Amino acid sequence: MHHPGKAQFTTSGARGFADVDTWVFDLDNTLYPSDARVWPQVDERITLYVMGLYGLDGLSARALQKHFYHTYGTTLKALMVEADIDPHEFLDFAHDIDHSAIKLDKGLGDAIEQLPGRKLILTNGSRRHAENVAAKLGILDHFEDVFDIAAADFVPKPERSTYERFLHAHGVEPTRAALFEDIARNLAVPHDLGMATVLVVPKIADPYREAFEQEAVREAHIDHITDDLAAFLSGCVLPEAGAVPA
Repeated sequence: MHHPGKAQFTTSGARGFADVDTWVFDLDNTLYPSDARVWPQVDERITLYVMGLYGLDGLSARALQKHFYHTYGTTLKALMVEADIDPHEFLDFAHDIDHSAIKLDKGLGDAIEQLPGRKLILTNGSRRHAENVAAKLGILDHFEDVFDIAAADFVPKPERSTYERFLHAHGVEPTRAALFEDIARNLAVPHDLGMATVLVVPKIADPYREAFEQEAVREAHIDHITDDLAAFLSGCVLPEAGAVPA
């Protein structure tokens, strides 16, 4: 069942946060709003990489990039299989972006800081990209570590092995953890493993992302939906742990 973007929603029987001691966050389009202009730049850099690799014009490269994305989950995974590229070189190129539009987010920083327990970033991007963006947001110091695509042996979410590798690497008990993500399909395996799951959707649709990636998808593997991460996190530590702000 699919619903439009703006949302504050909790499913029936949703897992709460009273027992959560590890808070796990995706990075891109989860920890920053679309006006930070991060993802459009990364997306454009990926297109440029595909153009250079295959000698294509922009429209053809874009079409191929989207084919790769839908077939393999990420363009990086596709290019590693199809063209045997160096993933480190690709990530350095894709994440060579202008960070000037990323604004310090004190409200989000305060909300993350007050969460009881550990905080980790789990991203399909690179550690360097995550650290650069989180530093600009003013939230990097609140995180214990970043588990990036290299740590996942370049196998992206939503592959089960990536989540299992993450949990093992950081000694995380999934039934005491919560995961915040902007793509619904990336929450299915974590929910199956026992994590509380939160889908973060944009307040206003981002024209630079595909519509399906922004939907407030109400499915069994999604416990909560929010379009205001800072407010939602503040609600997580109210006396009634697990309460969701209206």
